[in-house]
Amino acid sequence: MSIEIYLAYLATVGVFFASPPGPSQLLMISHSMRHGPRRSGWTVAGDLSANFLQMLAAGFGLAALIATTDWALDVIKWAGVAYLVWMGIRTFRAAPTPPGEAARLASARQLYFQGFFTSASNPKAVFFFAALFPQFITPEAAIWPQLLILGATYLVIDGVILFIYGATAARLFARLASRGRLLNRLSGSAMIGAAGLLALRDAQAR
Repeated sequence: MSIEIYLAYLATVGVFFASPPGPSQLLMISHSMRHGPRRSGWTVAGDLSANFLQMLAAGFGLAALIATTDWALDVIKWAGVAYLVWMGIRTFRAAPTPPGEAARLASARQLYFQGFFTSASNPKAVFFFAALFPQFITPEAAIWPQLLILGATYLVIDGVILFIYGATAARLFARLASRGRLLNRLSGSAMIGAAGLLALRDAQAR
């Protein structure tokens, strides 16, 4: 892979992440306001784990297989939407919690799996990676090392973007720490907004 191709890939991914925040970004905002950006690193880990599996699926040519199981995509999609709505409503209605106790509201496992399922609830991401990667692969060179470079670069950029959203949300938390109920409503609304984006993507894809 030449440096020119790699820079073109960076530019393409940069344009993709320049779009308005998606479900995973909104979830990171919600978690960071309640648990802080450092603890919400588990949310990032869950998101990137799902992305990694989606990349593997694309790399092994499973996009065509997934295309034949639309019902399974719908089940995964709407289960994720329902889960986020449920969590959002719980958070929205929760009683204010002192900032020092916020980290007790969710375990690392809960944060990880919320991040994982939010990202995995968009299984059509497999098609995204299957369409993106071939544009920047040199056929004459070994394929898997190139896929490794492209995939690792995407995960690093995705992780950095999520942490930026999280740090921004943490600053908002610092300003609203004395208004716990408002913070819960903002956090819950962000989760419900993430669910709405997932549902909207599904509707637009039909």
